[in-house]
Amino acid sequence: MPQFIDDATFGDYFTGFEHTAWRLETRRGYASDRAGEKYACFVAGEPLPDNSDRPWAANIRVQTSLGKRVERVRLVDRPPTQGQLFLLAAAAGNNAAGEDIRNMWRPRAEALALPADDFWLFDSRRALLLHFDDEDEYLGSELIEDPARIVRYCRFRDAAWHYATRREEFLAEVASLA
Repeated sequence: MPQFIDDATFGDYFTGFEHTAWRLETRRGYASDRAGEKYACFVAGEPLPDNSDRPWAANIRVQTSLGKRVERVRLVDRPPTQGQLFLLAAAAGNNAAGEDIRNMWRPRAEALALPADDFWLFDSRRALLLHFDDEDEYLGSELIEDPARIVRYCRFRDAAWHYATRREEFLAEVASLA
């Protein structure tokens, strides 16, 4: 059984990193998204609310103003799930705050042998492996500091980032599927 960090300390990792915070998102959707007002607006075809004042966005602005990078790659099915389309739409706000979110088609990720793990990698020396149940409910985060596992996560990051596509270009690819 993994040893989860105290959820109260989760946010500390996003203020305490020195250079980079990087995430691989592999799930087809997240229960926390589906439970939110923003998702309900998306499903109803309404404009997404402006959440630029939320704590996450404020922290991203602070960290990137200090020269730090916050990046992520999201894996997307072909065709995308509703949850993935939501994340693609919602990424505009995160990108505006300074986060660089890119996307990759799942078949490309499989060809690169990327894992099915959702994780955050901080400064290439520690990671948080995020655990979810079969209904996409978040269960907790496991702190990884083992050097061999960190090197493995760094390899995944480098491969994913190299082949990931910026949001605007990816939106055009998604539109061409319709």
